Amino acid sequence: MYPEKQMAPRFYNDFHQNVAAARPASLPAQGMKVDRNNTALVITDPQNDFLSPKGVAWDLVKDSVAKNHTIENIESLLKTAKENKFKVFVSPHWYYPYDQKWMFGGVLEHLMHDLKMYQRKSPLSLEGFKGSGADFLERYKPYIEDGQTVITSPHKIFGPEANDLVLQLRKQAISRVILAGMSGNLCVESHMRELIEQGFEVAVVHDATASAKTNDLDGDQAAKTNFRMIASASWSTNETIDKMRSVHR
Repeated sequence: MYPEKQMAPRFYNDFHQNVAAARPASLPAQGMKVDRNNTALVITDPQNDFLSPKGVAWDLVKDSVAKNHTIENIESLLKTAKENKFKVFVSPHWYYPYDQKWMFGGVLEHLMHDLKMYQRKSPLSLEGFKGSGADFLERYKPYIEDGQTVITSPHKIFGPEANDLVLQLRKQAISRVILAGMSGNLCVESHMRELIEQGFEVAVVHDATASAKTNDLDGDQAAKTNFRMIASASWSTNETIDKMRSVHR
């Protein structure tokens, strides 16, 4: 037998032991600096169909909303942002009658259409909007309808590729985003991914969101895993508020 063949098993074992030893036991610490001059709060879908007991998707997300204290945490973020002079952007989800005529789509996309989520008469009309599933949760309106919050055009599936969020952020010289809203493993995660691809730093507030849960699928856990692995930071609401309040005036 050739000497190199005799050495092969030992080399193989040593190599894989070294690789295993080099593999991190946990992910490295994350971080993102918060500065009101270039950091904004972005909220996706703070709307009745997800966050009101009367909303058509409430039964899918209610357990996750309760566990995360999502409704209260989103309000706390909005309040803190306004008090500390951070710009706020809302990326809503609205569907118009012609959107119902789409001929194909993914599983949750079809479900949203079947449930008639976020329905509006047309982009030129607010008829029937107030108090509807497409409307903003009532407790958020003082923060969203203050004339200062930027409400973008609607995203249509999950991410902001089809709306003007990126343009609006860049026009306000924003390069860092604190991200929260609904729903975690769909719109929030899709916004996170696209904003990162567009060159923004993104910190996701992991308990200011919630996701659908079924007998065999846990969207909230999936979202939190990906927030931790992809975003610049994954913070709790309390951590985020402390960082926003600590910015020098």
